[in-house]
Amino acid sequence: MNKTVLIIDDDEMLRKTLANGLRDNSFDVLTAGDTDYATQILNRINVDAIILDRMMVGTDGLTFLKNLRANGSRIPVIMLTALAGPENAIDGLSGGADDYLAKPFQLRELILRLNNIIRKNDTAESKMPNGLIFVDNEFFIKSQNDSEPAKILPLSGEEKKLLRNLTNPMGNTAPAAPMVAKRLRNKLNGVLSDIDIITIRGHGYKLINIRPHDEANGDRK
Repeated sequence: MNKTVLIIDDDEMLRKTLANGLRDNSFDVLTAGDTDYATQILNRINVDAIILDRMMVGTDGLTFLKNLRANGSRIPVIMLTALAGPENAIDGLSGGADDYLAKPFQLRELILRLNNIIRKNDTAESKMPNGLIFVDNEFFIKSQNDSEPAKILPLSGEEKKLLRNLTNPMGNTAPAAPMVAKRLRNKLNGVLSDIDIITIRGHGYKLINIRPHDEANGDRK
């Protein structure tokens, strides 16, 4: 399956050139000319990585990135910018970027770096919570007894879509109707004691790992 990349850059020519280059290398590509439109895209669509310009009209890339991380998003981000030098790279990486590449750049190098941060994220972040399995477009609950087969988790189409969005990768924040989120939370709480769904105000819902007596940093609604 092709990975989906969101390019956020106010240089229209660069966006088009870069998008064409990535599509030629088997990526699915979305583009945004500013961070406001990028936010609208991310509220509707899960992406595997972001290529982010730093200096843009309106909200700059670094501020956008810091807000993204503050809201719990772990989407891999390459900051692609004309601001070269170690101090600027440190600012970008400290702000939450997974990699930092100065313009001008070689497409081949960008693709190598892009594949690298996506691969690391797939390994570290997209693992299902303990006891939950996703196979053949269905969610299963693993039995504590290894000799017993996993049991399918009965979900409606909307519930399954929400759970897929929340776990692909883990850490995603996904919008949903409150009743859908409530039904899914109740079903998960009935079979798994160490995960929960919390509300991220203004953004949607998030699946978290919990320990007994933990208090989540969000609203349970």
